[in-house]
Amino acid sequence: MESLKEKTARGIFWGGMNNGVQQVIGLAFGIILGRLLSPSDYGMMAMISIFSLIATTLQNSGFTVALTNLKEPTHRDYNSVFWFNIIVGVSMYLILFFCAPLIADYYHTESITPLCRYAFLSIVIASFGTAQSARLFKNLMVKQQAMAGMTAVICSSAVGAAMAWSGWAYWSLATQGLVFVGINTVMVWYFSHWRPTFDIDFGPVCKMFRFSCKVLATAITTNINNNVLNILLGHYFTAHETGNYNQAYQWNSKCFNLVQGMVNQVAQPVLVDLREDKGRQLNAFRKMVRFTAFISFPLMLGLGLISREFIIIAITKKWLASALLLQILCVSGAVMPLCSLMSNMIISKGRSGIYFWCTFSLGLSQIVLMILIWHFGMRFMVIAYTVINVLWLFVWHYFTYKLTNYSIAMLLRDILPFAFSALGVMVITYYATLQITNLYILLLLRMIIAATLYYVIMRLAHVKILDECQTYIISKIKKP
Repeated sequence: MESLKEKTARGIFWGGMNNGVQQVIGLAFGIILGRLLSPSDYGMMAMISIFSLIATTLQNSGFTVALTNLKEPTHRDYNSVFWFNIIVGVSMYLILFFCAPLIADYYHTESITPLCRYAFLSIVIASFGTAQSARLFKNLMVKQQAMAGMTAVICSSAVGAAMAWSGWAYWSLATQGLVFVGINTVMVWYFSHWRPTFDIDFGPVCKMFRFSCKVLATAITTNINNNVLNILLGHYFTAHETGNYNQAYQWNSKCFNLVQGMVNQVAQPVLVDLREDKGRQLNAFRKMVRFTAFISFPLMLGLGLISREFIIIAITKKWLASALLLQILCVSGAVMPLCSLMSNMIISKGRSGIYFWCTFSLGLSQIVLMILIWHFGMRFMVIAYTVINVLWLFVWHYFTYKLTNYSIAMLLRDILPFAFSALGVMVITYYATLQITNLYILLLLRMIIAATLYYVIMRLAHVKILDECQTYIISKIKKP
């Protein structure tokens, strides 16, 4: 019988594998599309991306979390959630189908109407996989989730790249999203082994609704928060300018999602399991915080360091305007996984109301601020967006502290050594390579020097997280 510690380590390993493969494939796919498509193509998809994200929200939030919080969910619970989400998914699609002309009107772009109606089909498709995803999540079947995600991203990326090559422009991006959701839904069905029945009973949904609706609303609000600039830039600026921002946002989100996804695969199930033992729960949470900071700060600050040469080499100079925006976004990207981890702790305590209002307040603050300052230009908006997201880390911490006694001193001890180490490494690397003009050599040297310096600092400091990561990876390699 596997211990909780072993399950957590295995979950983080496969979560990292899943997200790593997805981001590597996404990297290759992003480079191909960046070369084949124009900023305006990306801008078109950026304008409606928030609506498509609702599809994945339906699969990973709301009742998925509610089912996870049940001690032993039954077939009746899963079946109730399955049929309810199909009804919700179809209803949402029909509403958005008829609202598509209004969305096009908001963005002053008539061609968005058919694009919306096509891309939004992913909402219906995703609704068929909610219960199956919840079953995998509840039982910490991270390997199966990883295989589903990796298969989906490989197949959808190939389809998207082929369509872009054939001249389908922004339709290739929309189709890529549809194929991803479709294949992922089929795969979670295959791995879950649970099947719905027609003895439909919405009683369990009604019992879970008060909790789950807050979580679902919060997840949707989170997507709005993350995409608030896409929503507003599409209204105030051109599709070309919106596309430049979206390119920067995509690279930033690929990296912080690598860390965030790795930890989120196990955080909530583990924290729920330890709910009755507050001391063990807090210790496990702090360990997750340190692991997240250990990975997140060097990765995101490192991306900021190489952003200019990476953008030019990977997707050519036509995207140069994205490089500076990416450098700014990387600062907020470094703390995003930490905010997500704290929200998982709040949910594990059954406090979905706090989770919702904290997220809603962030979104409202962002929207109001952006509307007030948009006339100062896009760069100023991105800086303001970054600052408010970094500061919101301490709002999340305040509520976490109220529920767990995780003090500000604990937080700073857990994250500052990694933050300062990563920042120092990037500064040293920047000045050490300042005189190099060849972009290829510059990119390679900065990656090697920064990675080596950070590793040496962690070794000299005898960082326990590093030792544990190395030990686990070596054990997986040696395992026959």
